[in-house]
Order: sequence, then structure tokens, then C-alpha cells
Amino acid sequence: MGSGKSTVGALLAERLGVAYRDTDADIVAAQGREIADIFVDEGEAHFRDLERAAVAAAVAGHRGVLSLGGGAVLDADTRALLAGLPVAYLSMDVEEAVRRVGLNTARPLLAVNPRRQWRELMDARRHLYEEVARAVVATDERTPEEVAQAVLDALELKEA
Repeated sequence: MGSGKSTVGALLAERLGVAYRDTDADIVAAQGREIADIFVDEGEAHFRDLERAAVAAAVAGHRGVLSLGGGAVLDADTRALLAGLPVAYLSMDVEEAVRRVGLNTARPLLAVNPRRQWRELMDARRHLYEEVARAVVATDERTPEEVAQAVLDALELKEA
């Protein structure tokens, strides 16, 4: 959350001359409501089902840069779909998250004590991010352009 996936993803797509897609945006468009509303109205399990389907459809049908929601890697089938693909994990520490998003935005999993919850989420997920990632790119104190270049370099991708 707040790592810059959407911004960096769009920059990467532009530099590579390919399309950009975000599975969270796909879910919002398909459902006609925000993710936070889905969490409140139908719960996290329902959202994760929608997310699993959105990721599977995007991986099968999209040949550009794809950004996944932060919890997508919780699903073993999703992790299997990502195996062998040029995946980058954009990492950051909690202080950077506070600086970027203040941890007070509409993030359903950070509703109470956001710093502690962010740390707990990262402790639970970091090993999954690292499992699927071919490259780990730190975003702390970097501009989106610098992060995009670091991803290109780490994945050895050539600009268009």
C-alpha cells in the first residue's frame, strides 16, 4: 500500500511501449464501487474472490505492465500464475508509507492503528512478495522515475 505500484506501473508501460493495467481498477470498474465499499458490504473474503478472478483474467489476457493489489499474493493460485513472470516487488518501510499516504486514507485493512496494522500486514506478506518477485526494488526516498528505472534495470528490460 502506497508503494507507488500504479504510478510506477504506468511509467514502466510508457517506457516499454506497452499498455498498463491495474487489477484494483479492474475490480472497481466491474463492481461499480470502491474497494473499501466491497470490504464493508461483503467482507474481505468476497473481495479476495473478486481479486483472484481479476488477476487470473489480467495475467491471461494482458501483455503489458500489470499492477496487482497488495493482497493478491495471499492466494496460492495467484502466486502460481506469477511464477516465471518478470515480477517486481516495490518495497518500502512504514515511515515512507506514512510520508506518502499518511496511513489515513480509505484503506480498509488499516482502519484502526494504521502504523501497527501496516507493519503486521507487511510481516505477514513480505515473504510472499519476495517469493513471486524476480526483483525487489526499494522505493524509499526515490522518485517514481527512479523506481521505474531501477525496475527496468533489475528485470533487465529494454525501453521501447
